Amino acid sequence: MFDAGASLRMQELAETLQTSTMPVREALGRLVSEQALESMPNRTVRVPLITREKLDDLARARCLIEGELVALALPTLTSDDFGKLRELTRECEAAFTGDDPDKPHRTSELNHAFHFHIYRAAGSAVLIPVVESLWLQSGPYVRAAAQIHDELRDMSGTHHHWALIEALERGDRAQAVKALKNDITRSFNLVRRKLADAGNGEEARAYG
Repeated sequence: MFDAGASLRMQELAETLQTSTMPVREALGRLVSEQALESMPNRTVRVPLITREKLDDLARARCLIEGELVALALPTLTSDDFGKLRELTRECEAAFTGDDPDKPHRTSELNHAFHFHIYRAAGSAVLIPVVESLWLQSGPYVRAAAQIHDELRDMSGTHHHWALIEALERGDRAQAVKALKNDITRSFNLVRRKLADAGNGEEARAYG
C-alpha cells in the first residue's frame, strides 16, 4: 500500500514484481479507471492526494452503501462467521500494539478482511463491486488513519469492531449499522483533524 502523493513508475513496478510491463500497465489502467490512481506525465501514475472534499464524499458514500450491506448480511451470519470476526479483531488488536515496521499496512489488511467478511455475507453481486471501488479510492485515507492510530498508542482501533460484532449477534440492525458508520467516520475524522491541524484548507495534503 502506497501513501498519498506517491509516484509509481511502470518499469520499476514490473521489475519489483518480476514481470513484464504489460500486466502492470493493465493493472494500473484499471486502478486509474477506478480513481484509485491518477495518470501523470512521463508515463507515471500517482496515488491521489488527500483532500477534504474527497474525504467527505468517500465517507458519505461508504456509510450509505456499507450500512446497507451490514443490514443485508445480518440475518445470514453464522456462529462460524462471528468466530472469524472475533479472530480478525484480536489479530488487529495485536497488530496495533506490535512492532511490525509496516504496522499501518498490516492493520489495514486486517481491517479490510474484517469488513469484507461481513459484506460478502450479504450476497449482493451489485453492491460488492461498488464497495470494492470505494475502498480502492479510500486507500490513502485508510493508510493515513492507520498511521495516526499508530501515533496515538493509547487509542483503541478496534472498539467499533467489537460493538459491531455484538450488535450483529443480537440481531440488532440499527445498532449494527450505527457501529459500522461510527467505525468509518472515526477513521475519516482522524484524517480530517490532521488536515485541520495543518491549517491547509485550500490545498490537498499528502501524507508521506
